[in-house]
Amino acid sequence: MPLLTTKTQEQIIDALVENGLLDGNLLQKANAQSEKDHNSLLSVLVTQGWLDEDSLAHAVSYIYNIPYINLENVKVGDDILKMLPVNIAKQTMAVPVGIIGRQLVVAMLDATNIQGVDFLSTSINMPILAYMTSQNGINNIIKQYGTDFSSVDIIHQQIGKENQEAAKETAISANLKTITQDSSISKVLLTLLEYAIRAKASDIHIEPIEMELIVRCRIDGILHEIIRLDKQAEAPLVSRVKILAGLKIDEHRIPQDGQFAVKILEKEVDLRIAISPVVWGEQIVIRLLDKTGNSFDLTEMGFAGRALRAIHSGMGKPNGMILTSGPTGSGKSTTLYALIKEIKGEEINIVTLEDPVEYKMDGVNQIQIDPEVGLTFASGLRSILRQDPDVVMVGEIRDKETANLAVQAALTGHLVLSTLHTNSAAGILPRLLDMGVEPFLLASTLNTVIGQRLVRRIAKDKTFYDSNEIETKLIKEVVGHMLPKSAEEQRRVSEDLGYTDLPLASVNNFKLAKGVDTQETPRGYKGRVGLYEVMDVDEDIQKLIISHATSHEIMRAAQDKGMISMREDGMFKALNGLTTIEEVNRVASDIA
Repeated sequence: MPLLTTKTQEQIIDALVENGLLDGNLLQKANAQSEKDHNSLLSVLVTQGWLDEDSLAHAVSYIYNIPYINLENVKVGDDILKMLPVNIAKQTMAVPVGIIGRQLVVAMLDATNIQGVDFLSTSINMPILAYMTSQNGINNIIKQYGTDFSSVDIIHQQIGKENQEAAKETAISANLKTITQDSSISKVLLTLLEYAIRAKASDIHIEPIEMELIVRCRIDGILHEIIRLDKQAEAPLVSRVKILAGLKIDEHRIPQDGQFAVKILEKEVDLRIAISPVVWGEQIVIRLLDKTGNSFDLTEMGFAGRALRAIHSGMGKPNGMILTSGPTGSGKSTTLYALIKEIKGEEINIVTLEDPVEYKMDGVNQIQIDPEVGLTFASGLRSILRQDPDVVMVGEIRDKETANLAVQAALTGHLVLSTLHTNSAAGILPRLLDMGVEPFLLASTLNTVIGQRLVRRIAKDKTFYDSNEIETKLIKEVVGHMLPKSAEEQRRVSEDLGYTDLPLASVNNFKLAKGVDTQETPRGYKGRVGLYEVMDVDEDIQKLIISHATSHEIMRAAQDKGMISMREDGMFKALNGLTTIEEVNRVASDIA
């Protein structure tokens, strides 16, 4: 331990307490022992085992503003160890760990000792860059003298971590656009984006009419008018957005698509821009993708009970296809990301084809589709199958070629995840048959099919009420046959379906919830939750596929086997206070 002044020791103690490494009782006990032994408080803490050396070294480096490096599990190459003789390393309690520029990086037990740093520099005739480390770290490196670890290059990850992070931040910053406030129109754009981010809006619509601009935000799936701007703002606002998105500012006749990223309210947000000519000018639609706003947790997204078990069953197979379906904006891509998060790991290679890459995930090789250079879903899929993938995600199956390639990938030992635009899970099957996929191939490759929609979630501030006659009748018609018939089976049915404390089917009124209408929770809603139907493609469903059964026949067979439809799932979520009957009817009234 370095020689420390009383004031410095006090600062270290304060830092340890502040970070929860010391509590009041332990500190009082250590003070008593310190007075008894006539020893410093920090020495007592370490010798008594109340504070480990690594935490102490970390605290000292923090107080002295010296970089800290943990060497307890690090291996250093033989060529680096040779640069500082072992006798000097032991004498000064300093070990070499790498080279940055022309400096030898040395980790020391006492990097505050300027004389010690000068002695090392003079001994090896080379500039020294000193880091702090612990006694255990020093011992670990000294043990390696005489051992060849040249094939292991872990150390660069350790010593270069701060530099790599800084370089990463610089690279990210270089890709971020700055919306300066040097003009009125820039201030307008910045204000609109800040509002949308605070309101967790997914889209901003800037729509010209004859005399003004209407600005609307899509919040929880519903468009809300935010403000109306003077018509004079249209031309400079469109131009500003085009410049930021790298579009042609003099092109007003055809639609243009672009993108850029901004950092607003301490958040990095990707913006997808779509500009189209309309009768009264040019319409701008900005889609906001908050990189920090989604946990990709299946349970939080609304999967429960039988649906969740069916997904895990499909994901547990080494090959085959898992497909999601639903209209635009129903959360299909988010579901695919959640599935990838469940299975990704260092032992499998996951490659995705996306248009666009909405969320960037560590450990996943994501490819951006670019039709202008010939990189389509079909050509990209054909290419990545030569890259030894275990899991392949195709953002969307749009054509016959992509559909057949996806099926072939599933047949050759890959797990394939993708989406289609259909109204229900069962609708996926006829849709793929229409694309020319052979029925027997489809039957043998499909593992799981997911249908989904999004409904607004009731805000945390909610009230409960008894359902009226119409609501009671509707609930009994849709899910009455699935509700528990007695108190004995109430718990079993609730656990099976994945919802807590489901009411008995015999009750006259059901307990429902509604949110409190405030500025932050319009009409009592905040956020969204999914309605899902998850079909496990078993032998009976496979026979129906081969016989070209209709989607209605397939749906009925799946429900006979226990599949919960989106509308039924919505009713259960309403009974659990997650959403309202009104929302379920708005989104899933067309589903049986």
